[in-house]
Amino acid sequence: MASSRGEARSAPQRLILDSGAVIALARGDQRARAFLARALEIMSPVEMPVVVVAETVRGGPRDAPIHRILKAVGTISETREAHGRIAGRLLGISRTAHTVDALVVAQAVEARGAQILTGGWRRPRTPCSSCL
Repeated sequence: MASSRGEARSAPQRLILDSGAVIALARGDQRARAFLARALEIMSPVEMPVVVVAETVRGGPRDAPIHRILKAVGTISETREAHGRIAGRLLGISRTAHTVDALVVAQAVEARGAQILTGGWRRPRTPCSSCL
């Protein structure tokens, strides 16, 4: 018999990295590193959308810190049609053209929720509750 104190725990929520977070991690930002370390400690799946790879890798020696982050994360999620449809809907609702950001959020929506680590944590944002 399971107790009400959480014996039947759900899986840890996944963490999705956006481009700003990957760049912050590559630069050694302590706050981003602490957030990622905590996610790994509690065994949260950590993902990076393929569009984030495209935004952060440029094919030169300056990519070395980015490659270390890619290797540490280990899971690069492919963009799928569902992500494109969700992202398109989000762009329509928000009336913006921030396609890559919309694709990152779409991955979280399709996963039925996730935390998104972004390099924009220094500026507060109001979540779009009607988008989900």
